[in-house]
Amino acid sequence: MNALVVYCHPVEGSFCSAMRDAAISGLRAAGHTVDVIDLAAEQFNPVMTTSEWNTYQRGNGDIPIGLERDVALVKSAEIIVFVYPTWWGGLPAQLKGWLERVMLPGTAFVFNENNKVRPGLRNIRRIHIASTFGSPWLYVRFVNDNGRRILARAFRMNTSLQTKVSTSSLYAMDTATDASRKSFLLSLEKKMRTL
Repeated sequence: MNALVVYCHPVEGSFCSAMRDAAISGLRAAGHTVDVIDLAAEQFNPVMTTSEWNTYQRGNGDIPIGLERDVALVKSAEIIVFVYPTWWGGLPAQLKGWLERVMLPGTAFVFNENNKVRPGLRNIRRIHIASTFGSPWLYVRFVNDNGRRILARAFRMNTSLQTKVSTSSLYAMDTATDASRKSFLLSLEKKMRTL
């Protein structure tokens, strides 16, 4: 299957980059074709322009200049894996902006003949969300995991009813040991082999 890893962290060599590499390794070991969108390396601008907003509002399926590759990769993906750190209880700005700029009418959703919204990404069969948290699990549960909710609920609503969502979460990252981090990476790679 075609797999797409959407990766967001500004520092190459961070633990999140090791997560990205583990995800890619596991997906390839499972026989999947893997494409990567590295938002920081590609210097993705998360800010929607006035022109893009006007295009979005027209809802005619036009794709703004510069977003063609990302849209094509999303439309051809059967598996999508999001790898990012959770900051301030949510998605990093680049990833949130990527969703806002790339999940366009005609891409993420379409309108039927009755002008009702319908999923546009029925090609996606699996969504996996891999993230780190500075806080322990109980605190994250108390404040809500808004990043995961966006991806597991709002983004998922644009896919097929049969699309499965899975997660890999490393809590209390700030106090994690080398052993627990290594164990997490092995677990993430193993999960990718089952997608």
